[in-house]
Amino acid sequence: MSPAEDNPLQAIPQVDELLQRATLQPLWRTLGPRQARIVIRQTLEELRARCTGAPETAPAALAAGLAELEPALAARAQARLRPSLRVVINATGVVLHTNLGRAPLSPAACARLREIGAAYTNLEYELAAGRRGKRDSHVEALACELTGAERTLVVNNNAAALLLLAKALAADGEILISRGELVEIGDGFRVPEILMAAGARLREVGATNRTHLADYRQAAGPATRLILRVHRSNFELSGFTSRPERAELCALGAELGIPVAEDLGSGCLLAPEASGFPQEPTVAACLAAGMSIVTYSGDKLLGGPQAGLLSGRKIWLDRLRAEPLFRALRVDRLTLAALEATLDAYARESAEEVPVWRMLRARDLEARARAFALRLAPAWRAAVEADDSPVGGGALPGTRLRSWVIWLHPESIRCEELARRLRLAEPAVLARIQNDRLGLDLRTVAAEQEDALAGVCARLAAGDASARCPAQVPGVTAKG
Repeated sequence: MSPAEDNPLQAIPQVDELLQRATLQPLWRTLGPRQARIVIRQTLEELRARCTGAPETAPAALAAGLAELEPALAARAQARLRPSLRVVINATGVVLHTNLGRAPLSPAACARLREIGAAYTNLEYELAAGRRGKRDSHVEALACELTGAERTLVVNNNAAALLLLAKALAADGEILISRGELVEIGDGFRVPEILMAAGARLREVGATNRTHLADYRQAAGPATRLILRVHRSNFELSGFTSRPERAELCALGAELGIPVAEDLGSGCLLAPEASGFPQEPTVAACLAAGMSIVTYSGDKLLGGPQAGLLSGRKIWLDRLRAEPLFRALRVDRLTLAALEATLDAYARESAEEVPVWRMLRARDLEARARAFALRLAPAWRAAVEADDSPVGGGALPGTRLRSWVIWLHPESIRCEELARRLRLAEPAVLARIQNDRLGLDLRTVAAEQEDALAGVCARLAAGDASARCPAQVPGVTAKG
C-alpha cells in the first residue's frame, strides 16, 4: 500500500510547494512572503479539519478541497488584503450614526487631509518668526470668530474636553452639577465617571426633574471649584421640569468667583434661523449668556472630524492649556486640517458644503427615492413611503426628520438575512428593518453612492450571496 493510500492527507500539498506553484505567483507577490505563508497554513488547516471526520466522507471532502484549493487561497487572500476599516453606505437615514463614524467629512476637508497628510507641515512652527509655535493656533482664530470666544483649545473628543476641564479646574475640589444632568453618553460611559476620573468630587444639586438656582447657592462652599451645566443633547426631560437659565447660573458663578461651564455636546454653530432647529442652542449663544467655557464635539452638528473643542474666556482656557494632561489629549495635524476646512465653510457662510447640514436639510428625498425604486425593478418589489428618522449621535433628541423610504419586500429570504447580506457586501450597506420589511433611506446616501448601492442590490437579486465585486487579485479568480 502506498503512503498516500495509507494516509490520504499526504495528498495535501506542502506550504513550500504552494509557494512555488506558478499559477499562484501573482497572488503571493500581492500578499508578500509572510502573509502568503499565513494564508496557506490557515487554508490547509481548514482542509485537514474537513477531512478528519467520518472515514466514509473523508475521501470526497479531500477531493473537493483539493479541486477548490486555489480559489480558496485567493478568497482568503482577498479577505486578508481588505482593510478592517471600510466604507459603509449608510441607508438608515440616521445622519449622525455613532457606530458608522458620525459626520462624514466635506470634500474640502478630505482634500486637506490628502494634502497635509502627504507632506511636512508647520504644525508647531511659526514660519514668519522662524521658531517653534503652538498647534492650537491653526483653528483657534476661526473657532473664536464663529463663537465669540476669547480662546479655543482642541482635544481628541468631547469626553476628553470634560476630563481636561475637571482636571485643570477642580481636581482638588467639588463640581456642582444638577441631578437631572448626570447623563450617560454612550457605550456605558457616564459624565460623572469622567469627571471623577479627573480627581474631582461631584456635588449633586436639585432633583432629577427640577433644579433651582437656590440649590446651587446652598450647595456652594469653600471646596466649590466649578459649576457645570450639561446640555441634554441625547435625551428629553418633559413634564414638571425646570432648571436655571444660563444667565442666572453665570451670574451666580460671578458672585461666587468660580467659573461656570457647559457641556454642549452637539456643538451647533448655526443660529436657529439658519439651522432650522430652534430648540438647539449654539456655542455662541451659550458664551453670550456668560458661560466661562463651553465644550462641544467636532463630529456632531459641527460636521467635522472627531474632536473636542473648548471655547471661552482666556483666563480659564490658559489654565487648561497649561495642564500637563492637555499634551496627552491633543490632536494631530490631520484632525486640525479637517477641522480647519470645516470651520472655514461656516466662516464663508457656506454650511451647505458640510455634508451633515446638507443631509439634515434635504428636500429632494421623495424624487430621489422614487427614481431609485425604478432602478431596482423588476428584480425587487419596492414601495416608496413617507417615514421619519432620528438625527442620531446624541444630537437633537426627540427631533424626527421627515424622509421617504424605499421598502423592499424579499420573497425568498427573511429581511434579517437580506440585511446581513447587505452588511457583508462590497461596499457594505446598512439598512433599516421595520415590520418585517427592509428600508433604504437615501437621506444618508450620497448621490455619488447611488450607483454602488444599486449594484449591490442587483447582485443580491441575481443570487450572489455575498454581493461582492469580482476578485481583484491579479492572475487568480475566486469561485463561489
